[in-house]
Amino acid sequence: MIEEPEQLTPAMFHVLLALADGERHGYAIMQEVESRTDGEIQLPPGTLYRTIKILLQAGLIERSSPQREAMEHDTRRVSYKISRLGRKRASSEAARLAKIVALARSKKLIPEPA
Repeated sequence: MIEEPEQLTPAMFHVLLALADGERHGYAIMQEVESRTDGEIQLPPGTLYRTIKILLQAGLIERSSPQREAMEHDTRRVSYKISRLGRKRASSEAARLAKIVALARSKKLIPEPA
């Protein structure tokens, strides 16, 4: 395991968010991020797999054990899941961003929620 990144990049945070509610393979992560952001954020394959590699090396995500049936149909498809450490980092990042949003609201840069 390499040293954990000090700052999560937006791509790293979005991958962790996509995995927060269950394991997914790479293409499903791309679809989840694009869908959840209404197409504003897209992770092209190069960015996605570079990000996955960094997250794996830092221990923030793990490869999921492939199910026997899935392996027989498509050996290329690897699923990933968020690790306990990854969930902790994603939670910390979400709290940090919430503080920034609260500050922006206090400065009247964005409206209060309805």
